Amino acid sequence: MSAGGHGGSPKSWVAVSVIFIGFLIGGLGLPLQNWPMFWAGSGIAVLGGVLALVFGIMEDVVLDEPVRQ
Repeated sequence: MSAGGHGGSPKSWVAVSVIFIGFLIGGLGLPLQNWPMFWAGSGIAVLGGVLALVFGIMEDVVLDEPVRQ
């Protein structure tokens, strides 16, 4: 059984959730041609990207131990 995982920490999930919410808002604003909504969603997604950089979510992966044969 594997001891590691790619689940990440709660702070990583927060950053990804903020990015996802931004894409949802911007994605709804685009077909509705509601430009303030689109740009607000874009700004929220960028904010989530900044949070991801600050939180260091790319260093958050727990790798499995190498398999010995």
